[in-house]
Amino acid sequence: MKHHFQLNSSIKSYLYTMRYLIILIVLSIGCRGAETEARPSTANQSTYTLDNREHGVLGDSAMVVTAHPAASLVGESILRAGGNAIDAAVAVQFALAVVYPNAGNLGGGGFMVLRLADGTSNTLDFREKAPSGASRDMFLNSNGEVSREKIESSHLAAGVPGSVEGMWQAHQKYGSMPWKDLVQPAIDLATKGFTITQNQAEDLSELQSEFKKRNPGKNYFIKTKWQTGDTLKQPDLAQTLIAVRDNGRAGFYEGAIAEKIVAEMQKNKGIMTADDLKNYNAVWRAPVQGTYRDYTVISMPPPSSGGVALLQLLNMVENYPLKDYGLHTAASMSIMTEAEKRVYADRAAWLGDPDFVRVPVNELLSKQYAQERMSGVDTNTNTPSKQIKAGVFDGYESEQTTHFSIVDAKGNAVAITTTLNDSYGSKIVVQGCGFILNNEMDDFSAKPGEPNMYGLLGGEANAIEPNKRMLSSMTPTIVVKDNDLFMVIGTPGGSTIITSVFQNIVNVIDFDMTMQESINAPRFHHQWLPDHISVEKSFDGLVLSALEKKNYTISKREAIGRVDGILVHPNKLLEGGADPRGDDVAVGF
Repeated sequence: MKHHFQLNSSIKSYLYTMRYLIILIVLSIGCRGAETEARPSTANQSTYTLDNREHGVLGDSAMVVTAHPAASLVGESILRAGGNAIDAAVAVQFALAVVYPNAGNLGGGGFMVLRLADGTSNTLDFREKAPSGASRDMFLNSNGEVSREKIESSHLAAGVPGSVEGMWQAHQKYGSMPWKDLVQPAIDLATKGFTITQNQAEDLSELQSEFKKRNPGKNYFIKTKWQTGDTLKQPDLAQTLIAVRDNGRAGFYEGAIAEKIVAEMQKNKGIMTADDLKNYNAVWRAPVQGTYRDYTVISMPPPSSGGVALLQLLNMVENYPLKDYGLHTAASMSIMTEAEKRVYADRAAWLGDPDFVRVPVNELLSKQYAQERMSGVDTNTNTPSKQIKAGVFDGYESEQTTHFSIVDAKGNAVAITTTLNDSYGSKIVVQGCGFILNNEMDDFSAKPGEPNMYGLLGGEANAIEPNKRMLSSMTPTIVVKDNDLFMVIGTPGGSTIITSVFQNIVNVIDFDMTMQESINAPRFHHQWLPDHISVEKSFDGLVLSALEKKNYTISKREAIGRVDGILVHPNKLLEGGADPRGDDVAVGF
């Protein structure tokens, strides 16, 4: 079978180079099977023939899609060694902390959605928490305005990290391989180094002044000029990972590493304490679940707004004949945009940490409510955002990220989205530990009605409180058809995460696209306020003109999100779609 997905030459060369390193790493920890044929293998097509549409990487057993070639290969090596999807996810998360430091992390947090081969589904919330010393108005200056510097680039900006605890809990509940074998590949990548991509060279070079400014006396990520192919070694990060390998979650939240984090805080007017670290807990939560046409959609519940908002969007457009309207026509885009405006208005009013506020999930996900919200909306409708308010319910008063998707040979599926918030988070590196602190406190409503760095508004439900989890847009999602796995998907992109996942699900289900075709397609976004449609520059000018004639305001941008997804074709053929907007790579066998 011929592959229909072509990697550019630099990434292809990188993959082959990194594969030999990953094989050595895996062999060194006793895993077997990683020495098999290097390229993503082809699948048996005895009863299913692919058409001429563009497809991603294909495999008939397992698939890993991540934001970085080396992390994809680590995940593949774990699956080839007999590990399950959760094992591979743990290994990938730690590998991304090394090779994708702008979003992969030890110092951040995220969400996991998983579905086991037997149909059981679960979600894990390892979102960061506000430190116990946090207060509602901690980022307001004497004039009552939000200090953007404090909330984005100071030690106060960091929430208590959840990534290590999240991976530990996932492994304890579902892992099958030894913990140390899953952390070791990341240790070797940090110790021996890895070659940086062109995108990373450009980012690191551009951010030199910021790293120097926010890390006086430190020498992390500092170089006169980074070049594509340079080797990045991170010995302090390797030592932190060794502590995690040898001592599990206690290796990070207690002992020497925790002491260094607290020392970093005390030296720089931060408020995170040893008790904050020791007491951090990841939480298993029941997924939010709904239907769209003949499909079941499983996603992340609050404190992520992603799952609720995604299901609301699907409910709102379900009664419209999107397929008849056509992909990226003024008709289909206007209906989807009107739904997006209404959902983001609800998000601002009602979504927050369910451990602190009552979130009306059932009401928001009612199909009747969705129909009421879209009442009177047709292809000629453009409701100004200032006229759209959040819904009202009885009993109530009035984001740089990375995603990866994995399916193993048994049919277990994992979708994880994890973040530091901004690219490279606060850009503050913990001295002696080598990892970057998040700036997730900006995802709270530091001042209700004041937008965060992504322009998102929030209300009282997302106000700062001690030990509270901040609201998120992360939307790791799994789609099922006739009780069989159909799709695993997610993306980074701050406020655009929800709409990017929404559009890709619609692309595949309504517009009959392959995973790779869907991911390649231009994306658009509306978040209620500000009242404009953001579109990628590759959009056809005719459809944009048609939307402008409907009085929509259009703003253009380079890229929206970096979607990584897996689609299950007939005969269980797996298609891994990796976003060409980044260094993302799918590897399957």
